[in-house]
Amino acid sequence: MQTANSELQTQNLKRCTWAGKDQLYIDYHDKEWGKEVHDDHILFEFLVLESAQAGLSWITILRRREGYRKAFADFDVEKVANFDVDDVQRLLNDAGIIRNRLKVLAAINNAKLFIEVQKEFGSFDKYLYSFMPDGKPIVNYSGNIPASTPISDAISKDMKKRGFKFFGTTICYAHMQATGMVNDHLPDCSFK
Repeated sequence: MQTANSELQTQNLKRCTWAGKDQLYIDYHDKEWGKEVHDDHILFEFLVLESAQAGLSWITILRRREGYRKAFADFDVEKVANFDVDDVQRLLNDAGIIRNRLKVLAAINNAKLFIEVQKEFGSFDKYLYSFMPDGKPIVNYSGNIPASTPISDAISKDMKKRGFKFFGTTICYAHMQATGMVNDHLPDCSFK
């Protein structure tokens, strides 16, 4: 009887339409997207992944996430910041990631800048939340999901000024959604 109730509950779940039927996307939607994160390690992971996503679909990156984890030293920002020419060549030959030279170089550059921001603000999390109203995440109940907002504009503009690459306002907003700085689950979504 317990199994029948669990199956019924699973069938009655409502999800944001973008989650579709791909199990990887469903799991990401249910367990990560819009969930508040304050861990710099995870924030760096999403910085690398979101930057790699520029011009591609998110599912393309999700399918390569483990490849990125292996290629980028389990997203250890200190290690990535110290990648050298040999590492760049290794990454460009790694079929487990998007082999785009500019994106690979951006990930290394962004790691160095991420560390600078940590030193300046105490953590990358504190830096990001310094842009948020009252330093808190935003829960969007409107049902409208924008591609960018004035906050993502401000963050990406500041990051660009600091030298970050592949982190325009749309990518920044996707990062905010991924790490729960904003919860854009639809109002009737079971995972709001």
